[in-house]
Amino acid sequence: MAYIDRIRECSVYDPSKYVPFMVGDVCVGQIETETVAYLREHTDVFWVSDAAVHLQPDLDGFDDRTAAFAHVTATLRDDGLIPGWRDEPYPVGGAFNLPPLFEMERASVPLFGVRGYGVHMNGWLSRGADTLMWVGRRSLSKPTGPGKLDQMVAGGQPAGLSLFENLIKECDEEAGIPEDLAAQAKPVGTISYMTGRAEGLRNDVLFNFDLEVPDGFTPVNQDGEVAEFMLWPIEQVIEKIQNTEEFKFNAALGIIDFLVRRGFVPADDPDYVDILAGLHQ
Repeated sequence: MAYIDRIRECSVYDPSKYVPFMVGDVCVGQIETETVAYLREHTDVFWVSDAAVHLQPDLDGFDDRTAAFAHVTATLRDDGLIPGWRDEPYPVGGAFNLPPLFEMERASVPLFGVRGYGVHMNGWLSRGADTLMWVGRRSLSKPTGPGKLDQMVAGGQPAGLSLFENLIKECDEEAGIPEDLAAQAKPVGTISYMTGRAEGLRNDVLFNFDLEVPDGFTPVNQDGEVAEFMLWPIEQVIEKIQNTEEFKFNAALGIIDFLVRRGFVPADDPDYVDILAGLHQ
C-alpha cells in the first residue's frame, strides 16, 4: 500500500454526519448526529438547536463546566458509549495556545469530536550507512490499538503538563529512557488528521519528535503499556507500513513523516506533494 493510502485511511470524514459542539461562540468539537439523541436527555448541561449542540450558558465557569461534564461522561460510560475509561483529565478549548474552557475525561474526547493533542517520538540510530528504528508493540490491554506496532514513545497530552514535560514523562513510563537522554529529543513539527472511528471522531494534532538514541541502549517498558520493543532496519519498518496493517494508524503517520524528512521518500515520488499535504489537515 502506498504511503498516500495510509494517510487517506486517516481522512475518512463526512461532515454531514456531524454537528458542531459549541461553548458560547467557540466551536470545541463535532458530534455525530447519532450521539445527539443521548445528549438531549441531559438538559441541565446541553441544549440542542437545529444546527449545533450547545453547552448551557449558565455553565459559565471552568469548574462548573468540568463538574457538569464529569457527571454526563460518567453516565455515557455506564451506557456503553465511552470505552477505555482512563481517569485522565483532558483540557478542552478553542485552540491549543488558549486557556482551556473546561476539562473532560480523555476517553470521551472522540465522542465529542474535541481536538486531541499528543506527543509522538521516533527513536532511531545509525550504524554506518544504515538507519535503524526502535518499534514498540502495544500491550494487548490497551483500549486502542491493542497489539499494534507503534513508535518508540507516544501518549496523549494531559492537563497540567507542558509538551516537553509530558514527553519526558512518556519516555520514562513507556521506554525507560532517562531524562538526560529524553531531553535530547528534537521537535520536528506536527501531524494532524480528522477521521471517524468506532469511538467517535478522531480530530487530532500530534507533536512529533525525533530522538537519536545511542547504539547499545535498549528501551524497557515501565508501565505495562508496551509488550515489547524491536530494533529494525528502516527497510523493515517501511515494508511493514506498506504491506501490512500492523502499525497503529497514527503511528504510521509519524513514521511516514520521518521517512519524508530523512529522504527515504524521494521528492519525485508521484504522491510527494499529496503526502506532505495529507500529514497536515
